[in-house]
Amino acid sequence: MIKVEHLTKRYAGFTAINDLSFEVEKGEIVGFLGPNGAGKSTTMRILSSYMPATSGRASIAGFDVFSQSMQARRHLGYMPENVPLYLDMRVDEYLRYRAALKEITGARARERIGDVKELCTLREVENRIIGTLSKGYRQRVGLADALLHSPDLLILDEPTIGLDPNQIRQVRDLIHTLGKHHTILLSTHILPEVEMTCSRVVIINKGKIEAADTPENLVHAMRAAGGIRLEAKPGSDDAAALLGRLAGVKEVHTEAESDGWNLYTLRTDSQSDPREEIWRLATDRHWTVRELSRRRATLEDVFVEMTLGDED
Repeated sequence: MIKVEHLTKRYAGFTAINDLSFEVEKGEIVGFLGPNGAGKSTTMRILSSYMPATSGRASIAGFDVFSQSMQARRHLGYMPENVPLYLDMRVDEYLRYRAALKEITGARARERIGDVKELCTLREVENRIIGTLSKGYRQRVGLADALLHSPDLLILDEPTIGLDPNQIRQVRDLIHTLGKHHTILLSTHILPEVEMTCSRVVIINKGKIEAADTPENLVHAMRAAGGIRLEAKPGSDDAAALLGRLAGVKEVHTEAESDGWNLYTLRTDSQSDPREEIWRLATDRHWTVRELSRRRATLEDVFVEMTLGDED
């Protein structure tokens, strides 16, 4: 459904994305992840024909997004991070206007507007002015707009940004439902949502792809990188400094507790498990220990390891 080959976008003195290549197959829900400034939105705008690339090729449903942009757009529904809405229009009026722009008219327009209002739970606000709606409802209006022409592919850029936990859950459930009938490329910073929603993940950093695999495979590859938790009384020792010198330990976070107890959270290399060395250190230094455990790696650990690992 999406094919990206050696895609590069340069500005004056700055390269936003550099030689990107990846594919999204029909029926997949793919998480497109990266820190701020990594190049996610740039890639999505190029795929949506909002801006040209400097070099490389990208296609949607077999149509080149540059030379066949109108054909490609017919297969695409795009929801940008900040949904551009006409705030002085009513929801139903806005959807009718957007349908007309997409050349959906007559009975077909009435059918599609009714379908997307039902799917995005907009019936109860269909006569409300958009400017009076909550952030959650505005996101739903933007998503309804993206769905109007029944696209094969949805590109969603931070669809849950600014939403409360209940609204995030509703959007997640909606994406699950949409995934039964649409291919979805989803950008978000809420990584637990990606683990629950996406069949595959592409991680981008500094304009380059760091990894592309299923969330399960990426987490499995991290092994011990989920972090180690140590709760101890180190006496007069600078335990954080001593722990930080152990092989495989990349970062130590300290949280002081009561009665001399401290909680140390260690981030380690993906192939390291220094618990035995930690125990030997604690024994040799006569620390009192009441917890030494390893936390299971999550997609967040994978993300941190791949996007911050080169800075440590």
